[in-house]
Amino acid sequence: MTDDSAQLLHRPKRPKALISMVPMIDVMLILLIFFMVTSTYINLDMIPALERSADATADPQPTQGDGGGVLMVRIGADGTPTIRGQAYAQTDLERLFADRIRQDANQQVLILPSGSANMQALVSVMDTATLSGVTQLQIVRLDASP
Repeated sequence: MTDDSAQLLHRPKRPKALISMVPMIDVMLILLIFFMVTSTYINLDMIPALERSADATADPQPTQGDGGGVLMVRIGADGTPTIRGQAYAQTDLERLFADRIRQDANQQVLILPSGSANMQALVSVMDTATLSGVTQLQIVRLDASP
């Protein structure tokens, strides 16, 4: 009698296939280089800014009383918007803009950020102005160099 179990060949189990990450990383690097080369860089002149020297007047039109004229908002280094030396919170600034727009639909707002003001403070004032209905908005960057 022959033993059937002795005649069977036992093959070793195949090792589990490993998924290699190298091709995926290669493709991602190629895509990264492609997008870096073909992308356009951010145009920093997207927001129109008037350049004026530090000794030039920042308010081109004189303000007449409480209404009319140009409303000039300065943004300090701490990010606080000030108008005529008085600091305003965002809600108070929104009310002021809305009141001015009710008086004059073409109210011009001039924003003067200091050189050390952060970008978020500038964007917050711009958002507040546009949400209040201001359509005449300019950003003025004072240039300290002669």
